[in-house]
Amino acid sequence: MRMSSDEFKNQIWNLKFALVTGAMLLALWSPVRAQQPKRYRIGYLSALSRSAESFRIDGFLQGLRDLGYAEDKGCGIEYRFADGQYDRLPQFASELVSLKMDVIVTTGPTSTRAAKAATRTIPIVMAFDNDPVGNSFVASLAQPGGNITGLSTYYPEISGKQLELLKEIVPNLSQVVVFGNSTVPGNAQALREIQRTATASGTDFKYVEVRDLKNVETAFREATKTPAAGAVVLTSPITNSYQQQIVTLAVKSRIPAVYATAEWVNAGGLLTYGANLVDLWRRAATYVDKILKGAKPADLPVEQPKKFEFIINLKAAKQIGLTIPPNVLARADRVIR
Repeated sequence: MRMSSDEFKNQIWNLKFALVTGAMLLALWSPVRAQQPKRYRIGYLSALSRSAESFRIDGFLQGLRDLGYAEDKGCGIEYRFADGQYDRLPQFASELVSLKMDVIVTTGPTSTRAAKAATRTIPIVMAFDNDPVGNSFVASLAQPGGNITGLSTYYPEISGKQLELLKEIVPNLSQVVVFGNSTVPGNAQALREIQRTATASGTDFKYVEVRDLKNVETAFREATKTPAAGAVVLTSPITNSYQQQIVTLAVKSRIPAVYATAEWVNAGGLLTYGANLVDLWRRAATYVDKILKGAKPADLPVEQPKKFEFIINLKAAKQIGLTIPPNVLARADRVIR
């Protein structure tokens, strides 16, 4: 059956229309496809366990969500937890580098040191560090100068404030025993702050270098011989590794002790005063965002704490036989009952 000339022209027109329409749709679709947002890869390196880090991770993830990143869409996170086995950190850091992360988030000096040794090119964001300059991670807080930046808890005055709070709880405090480790940068200045506060209040001062648990056991045993003795536990990898033992010994010895982070009170310690770590982790997300948008770590100043938290554990107070003054309780950000 032969096609009329009009029918033939119609077919040709329909074919041309289909081709033009298809070309237009392809032209419109291609840029949309090309503009699909990149999926970023974030490494997370911790010396602790996931359970110990859970509330901090929640803060970090919330910070990312607030900035428009979703873990299942805008970014993927590779977690590595050493579970307190610090010798595993170099291997985990190397793994994250081999996976070509866009940025690596570290959660303390030990993990930052491992990440620094593994890469000088991938940006590293410290969620916290007690003294990034003393640890040789940055040249200065204002001008980091390398591939590392982030947040610092370096605030020596905190240690003096911790002793002041202890003195309020134990007004007749006669001696303070300070547990620390001299290998930790910032330890010396923290000690000076505590000693200055102790001298001003007429409190005897004793420093105990913690190298193993025996140092802690001996010090607590000696402290029980002194009426109205108290303790300040400085943060270090060694004291952190003995966290539960130290908290238990303090309660068993009936020695009021103050610690630097919330984990100690959650583990049964009496009280803590220090930087709000959830806030630091949330703020770490802002550094990640800036770096993913093209900023260089060397140009991003290291920030210090903006929020602090004071937590009291009334269960521990009862075990020690201590009554917390109402005016002190009223100032606490959180009270564990």
